[in-house]
Formats: sequence, C-alpha cells, structure tokens
Amino acid sequence: MPASRDQPTMQDIADKVGVSKASVSLVFRNAPGPSAQTRKRVLAAADELGYRVNRAAALMTAKRTHLIGVAANIRSPFQAELVEDIVAEAAAFDYEVVLGAVTATHPEAAVVDTLLSFRCEALILLGPELDDPHLADAARRAPVVVVGRRTSCPEVDVVRTADGRGIGGVVDHLVALGHRRITHLSGGTGTIPADRKAGYTRAMKRHGLSAEIDVIDGDLTESAGIHAAQVLLQRPERPTAVVAANDRSAIGLMDHLLRAGVAVPRDIAITGYDDSVLARLAHIDLTTVSQEPRQQALSAVEAIVDRLDNGRTERLDVVLEPRLVVRRTTG
Repeated sequence: MPASRDQPTMQDIADKVGVSKASVSLVFRNAPGPSAQTRKRVLAAADELGYRVNRAAALMTAKRTHLIGVAANIRSPFQAELVEDIVAEAAAFDYEVVLGAVTATHPEAAVVDTLLSFRCEALILLGPELDDPHLADAARRAPVVVVGRRTSCPEVDVVRTADGRGIGGVVDHLVALGHRRITHLSGGTGTIPADRKAGYTRAMKRHGLSAEIDVIDGDLTESAGIHAAQVLLQRPERPTAVVAANDRSAIGLMDHLLRAGVAVPRDIAITGYDDSVLARLAHIDLTTVSQEPRQQALSAVEAIVDRLDNGRTERLDVVLEPRLVVRRTTG
C-alpha cells in the first residue's frame, strides 16, 4: 500500500488483484459482471489492506439505498426496545436502519423530512402523532408503516396491537381480584391514549361498574404519574386500583405513592402498558400489557420489504393480540 496515504483506495485494491478499478466498484456494489473468483479475491484484498467502503459516496450513485428510516421517541423505553428489534429484523432482509430521534425540538414532521433527505427508501413511524394529511403526504414520498396505532389513512400500512382489548384485559384481571374502585390514568390526547381510555370505559361498563368510572387526565410520562398520585393522596376515598395508560406514567405514580407511605399493591394496585424493560425490574415488578414488540418489528419490516421488493400496493393492517403480564403490583 502506498506510504503517502493513510487510507487505501479502490485503485490500490485493483492494483493488488490485477483488475480494473471499475471491477472493484462492481464487487462492492454487488453488481453483475465480475466472476465469483474475482469477487472473492477483491474482498480478500480489501480486508488485507483495511479498506472501508465510503458509504456516503456509494449511496450517491446507487439506484437503491436499502435504508429504512425509523422515527422514534428516544425517551420511551418501549420504543427504544422496538428499534432494537427493527434493526435486527431489517438486517435479516439486508436492509439497514437510519434512526430519527423525535424530541421536543425536533418534531415528527421534521424527522420525516430528515430521513427522506438521507434517501431512506421507506419509513417506519413508531406511535406517531402525525394526523392523516401529514401521514398521506409522507406516504406519497415513500412507503410508510405506522406502528402502534390505528389510522384511517389509506396510503399507509399499520402494525399494532388491539389497545382497547389490552386495557380491557387489565380491568378484567383487577375485577377478578375483587377491585371495584378502579381509576384510569389517561395518556392525554392522541389515538393511542384514546383507544386505551375507551377500552377501560367499555370494560368497566361490562362489569356493571359504570358508577365507578374515574379518569385522571395525564400524558405518557412519569410526571403525569406523579401528578395523579398527588391528586389521589388528597382524596378522602381512594381507588383500590389504578390502570395507567403506559408503564412510564405507572412507574411515576407508584414511586410517589410509595414515598408517601402508600403500599403497592396492599393499599392501591397499579398496572401499566407496554411491558417495558423498567417494568421487569425486580424492585418495580409491574403488572402490564405486552405489545409483542418483536412480532411488531418483524411485521413492520416485512411490510416494507413486501412493498419495495415485491411491488405490493394494497394497504396492510396487522392487528396483534396484546398479552397481560401479571406481576407483583397487583398482588
């Protein structure tokens, strides 16, 4: 390798193997032309010389990038776990993932634009709050899979669990344990919190507990759980159980109640939703609902591959069955 350069080039590989630079380029792009023996020799020479493919330059000339953009809220433990599963499933189909972090200063619409500017061939949006017009606009630019919520937008594919049934199963579990005063800590506005709130309301009515329906409005953060605990502590008569819209708010609620001397589950049983990593920790041990993230990830990636590689055009709507996970917080 020439001493004047720190990094080897395709020309260095071509000179070592005794082929043209164009042939080396074809090998790296997995394009037809070079024989199997030539490919083997080029790759061996690249490994020996320590050559690294310039990914950015390759993408500039490639007709396809095999990149899937994933928009996720990085503060959500459940979405972070889902991203890991998506990366693994995408790799199995020879696709790579570009992660777009949704934050307070970088909203979903901006993340979508950024991912598409990086030439992502398709998008997977995790629990998005974008309305249907924005989803339709994104779908006109690239295939889109929405994960975790329903949408009536005909241009996008959907992979989700039946949230209403999931929360309903939690209420069924609590009623079977003898609870009647069951409060719901809602997740605020949006399709996902609305579906979970509706599932709670339907289940309470199904058990003849319409008079006991009680909703504390919140959001999907620990702060909402802390606020709900403060509200409950001021009541002369507290519920015997609280069904939170997700694990994060449930953990915030449980933490504040325990600090105030309220025993969980002896005084108040608490449930969450998502079966996140935090819910499984021994000192939390939260009863919750699994959304089967591994299956969601596989279904989402398969939907993308089916559109990009197989030409599918009809809409796909995958609804998975949620699974109740009973732990210590409901006794």
